[in-house]
Amino acid sequence: MRKSLVALSVLAATALPAAVNAADYSDDIHKNDYSWSQFNLMYAFDELPGESSHDYLEMEFGGRSGIFDLYGYVDVFNLTSDPDSDKAGKEKIFMKFAPRMSLDAVTGKDLSFGPVQELYLATLMEWGGNSGVNSQKIGLGSDVMVPWFGKVGLNLYGTYDSNKKDWNGYQISTNWFKPFYFFENGSFISYQGYIDYQFDMKDEYSTASNGGAMFNGLYWHSDRYAVGYGLKAYKDIYGIKDSSGFKSSGVGHYVSVTYKF
Repeated sequence: MRKSLVALSVLAATALPAAVNAADYSDDIHKNDYSWSQFNLMYAFDELPGESSHDYLEMEFGGRSGIFDLYGYVDVFNLTSDPDSDKAGKEKIFMKFAPRMSLDAVTGKDLSFGPVQELYLATLMEWGGNSGVNSQKIGLGSDVMVPWFGKVGLNLYGTYDSNKKDWNGYQISTNWFKPFYFFENGSFISYQGYIDYQFDMKDEYSTASNGGAMFNGLYWHSDRYAVGYGLKAYKDIYGIKDSSGFKSSGVGHYVSVTYKF
């Protein structure tokens, strides 16, 4: 059954006791199926590393089908192929797919405990064009109930770099979506974002052994549209040590207009 992203996000962010929200697959593993997709027209200011400012179109999607939970997006940069763009002559497309397989559904057991609602075998695949990013991550995922935030995704991965044919450290990732101000017409303001933090990266592949980013977004949502601003804080992103010659720590800014399908 298809549900709107707004309705699903409000449900996901509503903080109820963990025992009430524990995953239940005792009768039908497809009873909570849903899907969503949207197009985000975005502009980045001083994106790191390298302080790049550019436009891009993001095709974002996700949902649930039986034992599988999915999130992903495809970014297309420099839409007008402007030769003066920061992205001119660079990767045109970047893709991220993050399927998770519910261990509760696979085993038929309630694996919840404390604030943890559900456990997953979590994967994350990232690809860029040409000789760019080509990495796969695998590990343990979870949905956790957090005060005020509601349901938060929390995943720990080991990272395999397919370009280097070697394992290279770990990544911890979390994401959240919290509606906190509602208007009479049903639209609302949300605080949404994520943290991706890599650590224990190898010296031969990285100039910094750890680094990451935190995205903090304020968005207005209706059933069909969203408009938002995000501030992204970086620290030695991708294991690149910040330097006077190449900036990898600091802040970037993002604005977006969204249409929801």
